[in-house]
Amino acid sequence: MAALDIDRAEFLREDEIAIFANSVEGFFERRAPPERVEKWRREGIVERSFWREAGEAGLLCLAVPEAYGGPGGDFRHEVVLMEAIARRQVSGFAAALHNAIVAPYILHYGSEQQKRRWIPKMASGEFIGAIAMTEPGAGSDLQGVRTTARLDGNQYVVNGQKTFISNGQLADLVIVVAKTDPAKGAKGTSLIVVETADAPGFKRGRNLDKVGMEAQDTSELFFDDVRVPTSNLLGAQEGLGFVQLMQQLPQERLTIGIGGVAVIEQALDDTIAYVKERKAFGQRLIDFQNTQFRLAECKTEATVARVFVDRLIGLHLEGKLDAATASMAKYWVSELENKIVDTCLQLFGGYGYMNEYPIARMFRDSRVQRIYGGANEIMKVLIARTL
Repeated sequence: MAALDIDRAEFLREDEIAIFANSVEGFFERRAPPERVEKWRREGIVERSFWREAGEAGLLCLAVPEAYGGPGGDFRHEVVLMEAIARRQVSGFAAALHNAIVAPYILHYGSEQQKRRWIPKMASGEFIGAIAMTEPGAGSDLQGVRTTARLDGNQYVVNGQKTFISNGQLADLVIVVAKTDPAKGAKGTSLIVVETADAPGFKRGRNLDKVGMEAQDTSELFFDDVRVPTSNLLGAQEGLGFVQLMQQLPQERLTIGIGGVAVIEQALDDTIAYVKERKAFGQRLIDFQNTQFRLAECKTEATVARVFVDRLIGLHLEGKLDAATASMAKYWVSELENKIVDTCLQLFGGYGYMNEYPIARMFRDSRVQRIYGGANEIMKVLIARTL
């Protein structure tokens, strides 16, 4: 029995979505067994072949129209995939980034030529996508990026350094946030696509050693006079990058909330099963009132989170999700995820601190949720502007 006994939103219970969810579960059963996922953690990267397998299974660029090589689904299909990845702790497979963050920039702002050139390769897994926002001196404050893209004839010359870039070691296509006119600040920011296979001056730094998310390749990227055709600019003109980022960040922040609720549910499922079996002082842990009260609190808060996030998914499908509300989901759910996972780990006792137990990995992996996609302190600033 699942920890949460509340029905999902009706739009997530349609037959088509249920059938797709079963196919996703089957894919991970076959292609991502525990021993393979553990190998990714040891090596710090998901091998490229798995991305091709996911592409062949139709799991990449799920909301992309068939005309551009996608399956022609919608954001609900992305939700199903994100939740399966979170529950199974296949955290190194950054499909949410590839599908629901990188691809939409090209789909919404790319020219017809750009869409036909890049998206089919992303949908097949031939190209793995990344977006390079963060720099050593600029994190949540995207107006502070120092990477530049100087116009030189029919090319941009890109110079700068990016860090904490997910899919950094594997990426074939990187959307770079750069200043095309540094004097204009935010209005001088543009998004430029760099194809890494043929980019002299582009260099990948080390695969960063992190607290959690061990299987996710997270890297430094360096651009030293990298020449990119002006046709790789996203948008009809320079200077639209900051607006484009602001328009797409709500979906990114909602995806963090979606993954967070899925982790919370899995943590509760695992913990409830454990406390019903584990005994101390002659009785099961579940029979202690302290255990019951702590889990009752967790279940209540998790139920609220599930209803809230499902409501936001519905708003997003209707095109009505605003930035402040998405920030609420990102901030509040990630805080709750850390709180509940920590509570669950405590109920596992010493075993909870052992890496062989999934709850320990959830504890490590959850911590970054409060940082990436915009630190939670920034989310509060955005929400406060609506007061």
